[in-house]
Amino acid sequence: MRNDYIEEAQKIISDPNILINVVSRRVKQLKYGNKPLVESLERLSPEDIALREIIEGKITHELFDPDKEN
Repeated sequence: MRNDYIEEAQKIISDPNILINVVSRRVKQLKYGNKPLVESLERLSPEDIALREIIEGKITHELFDPDKEN
């Protein structure tokens, strides 16, 4: 994974555990055939694609609050 992508993604998702979980889940989706939401002229690893998607605001996360009613 590219360090510059990690640093940029950490500005958006500051908690490292959440960042790892979001990237891991998206990498699995990409490996199972989901199309990337970003375009790149260079060949990127699935991890770098996931980080770029976070950086560009294409994917986000939402924390589950069990006390919050629908």
